[in-house]
Amino acid sequence: MAVQNDAAPWLESLLDRTIAPGYSRLGFYLRHSRWPSDDPRPDAMRGRTALVTGANSGIGKSIAAALAGLGGTVLLGVRDRERGEQACRDIRTAVPNADVTVTLCDLADTESVTQCAATLGDRGLNVLIHNAGVLPAERTETADGHELTLATHVLGPLLLTELLKRPLSTAADPRVIFVASGGMYTAPLAVDDPEFRDGHYRGATAYARTKRMQVALTPLLAEHYAPHGISVHSMHPGWVDTPGIATALPGFHRLTGPLLRSPAMGADTAVWLAATHPTPPSGHFWHDRRPRPEHYLRRTEYSSEQAGRLWVYCRRAVGLESAH
Repeated sequence: MAVQNDAAPWLESLLDRTIAPGYSRLGFYLRHSRWPSDDPRPDAMRGRTALVTGANSGIGKSIAAALAGLGGTVLLGVRDRERGEQACRDIRTAVPNADVTVTLCDLADTESVTQCAATLGDRGLNVLIHNAGVLPAERTETADGHELTLATHVLGPLLLTELLKRPLSTAADPRVIFVASGGMYTAPLAVDDPEFRDGHYRGATAYARTKRMQVALTPLLAEHYAPHGISVHSMHPGWVDTPGIATALPGFHRLTGPLLRSPAMGADTAVWLAATHPTPPSGHFWHDRRPRPEHYLRRTEYSSEQAGRLWVYCRRAVGLESAH
């Protein structure tokens, strides 16, 4: 698939580098007005199944609703069944005859991830979207002894993807998508302290660090799963008005409120990556339906050796690779 950058180059550069306009609803409107007619077909997900984690609210719920609206069977991967069932009811109200069901999956809990994968068994899975996120106020460890944001954003998704390799690889045109964050642009790759044991812990910093890890691991995951026909993508949604942002970052929410994108705007690129044809090229980082640079600051750059060390650490942490 040849990706065309249809907005004027100067406009794209301006929107990317000035941050606020590009990540806001203004950036979405400006880019959307210049896109060609590359929306997914109205039935693009017909006969296809997608698992969306963190789908009970915000961006994840909007992704699930949009994929259901394109005719897909959508599994809402959530930690709380009651909230998941409410999200199902909401989606069915917005999308009549939506095929949505709840699947319990807490990405910070290895046992829950394993049970989720076992529940799916060998049924075909065309799309896996890693959207679940946390932004804790203080450093917290999971039952497995891992820092919570690392477990939720990186370790759990890596394990779930590997456990679902068979149902993905046996389905048509399988795709894995990570919902990252533009906040990762400020974060170096924390390869020497992935568990955030050193220095002053701040939830927003931990969030940005682990979103950087998602983006850094995307090319390695794409290479790892290429022999199985599985494409891997990461994207960032811009600044989105979600309950999580309002609760975790109230100051940011008050300051940027009028500029924030709706959850549907934030979901757009993930939905496009899941449903557009032909399949977008694997291993890239996307925003507003186009590949974007992974760095704007020299201090965030890292070597392939550093990314490789993080890959090994994370796979060993979830038992996918021997320590010897």
